Amino acid sequence: MRLSAKTPIPASVRTPDYDRSAQAAGIVHIGIGAFHRAHQAVYTDDAMGAGDRDWGIIGVSLRSGDVAAQLVPQDGLYTVSTRSAAGTELRLIGAVRRVLVAQEAPQEVIDALASPATHIISFTVTEKGYLRAADGKLDLAAACGASSLYRFVGAGLAARRAAGLPGLTLLSCDNLANNGAVLRSLMRQYLSAEYPDLLDWFDAECRCPATMIDRIVPATTDADRDAVEAALGARDEGAVVTEAFSQWVVEDDFAGPRPRWEDVGAALVADVAPYETAKLRMLNGAHSALAYIGLGRGHTYVHQAVADPVIRPLIERLMRDEAAPTIDAAPGQDLTVYADALMGRFANPALDHRLIQIAMDGSQKIPQRWLETLAWHQAHGQRCPSIEMAIAAWIAFLRGDQPIDDPLADQLRVATRGADPMTRLFGDGGLIASGWRPETANTPGN
Repeated sequence: MRLSAKTPIPASVRTPDYDRSAQAAGIVHIGIGAFHRAHQAVYTDDAMGAGDRDWGIIGVSLRSGDVAAQLVPQDGLYTVSTRSAAGTELRLIGAVRRVLVAQEAPQEVIDALASPATHIISFTVTEKGYLRAADGKLDLAAACGASSLYRFVGAGLAARRAAGLPGLTLLSCDNLANNGAVLRSLMRQYLSAEYPDLLDWFDAECRCPATMIDRIVPATTDADRDAVEAALGARDEGAVVTEAFSQWVVEDDFAGPRPRWEDVGAALVADVAPYETAKLRMLNGAHSALAYIGLGRGHTYVHQAVADPVIRPLIERLMRDEAAPTIDAAPGQDLTVYADALMGRFANPALDHRLIQIAMDGSQKIPQRWLETLAWHQAHGQRCPSIEMAIAAWIAFLRGDQPIDDPLADQLRVATRGADPMTRLFGDGGLIASGWRPETANTPGN
């Protein structure tokens, strides 16, 4: 039996504490993958459970129909399994009202964005989904493509202005440094080319707050779905698995109404930057290092890699000695405590977080995860042995025979299989622009 609104739910499973049918959809979320369903959708579900109203989510998949196939037959319902050493907690999430596939129903997506009930467009499209060229500017040709987020957002905003409706909050929830400002800049570049008469309205009516998001969400396996079915008594094809820890820091700069996320655990702040920088350089930087070094040593999961006596000291040094000194912490932000907590999360044996999942899209992640830390230390006459070893492991990974899941896969193969890969990747005119220049004579992997 497939999960649906008619499924009797066991008392052991936490269910939405509100009337789903009475909630309008106030959020359109683009990129409704597992991370969104385990993070922002959970906060929104909690906010409605605490008394907030009309913050249902219309999910949009830009390309794939997989999530729609999972959730549409289930009336948008799905479960979140929270796993820790103490066991697993299963809850049902009711925040998602509909799922649209943009390429199949483009006008429905635009209509949802132009609806008077909509106040927020949120995004989890990964770093590559923002379609930036090597110089950081918008790849306009790609942005005009059929599956571009800009195409739909631009059309939706144009329809809102034509209808005399107010603007929207565009809320990036991706691991992208300064994500709000980046999204605003890229969106303005698109509008300048495609909707130039919309620019002044966009500047006056819309906001793009920065965010920092943090929750480990491994890819769901068939074994995970089988476990949920055994507990639920119904098959949940949209099930997601996650850890107990969850953090969401949001710049309090919205164009209009928003859920009271701060009442259910999110932090609404004036400046996200210290939290974002710590997360990118410490957590994400360590994750990428664990992925490439761990895969090179034959490991499959994060908890296996961090238990390796060769790898663990490298990760400790990366976080505490290399990344932490580069961060201008906010008052009360203890980076030593943060590093301690991260090591505990990495070691969680109840969470099978696959290294190959983290290894995806390295070219898009490495600049903010490693290169900014390297550049800071280089400016101070110092080096980062752990990050340099991680880069060597990434190069070895790229030189391997396995498929590379990266938007620059072909260029990376060429750069790393030729002579002097460090310069070809990071030097003047290299494939990846950064403020760091490798001292190749002493850098591992060159």
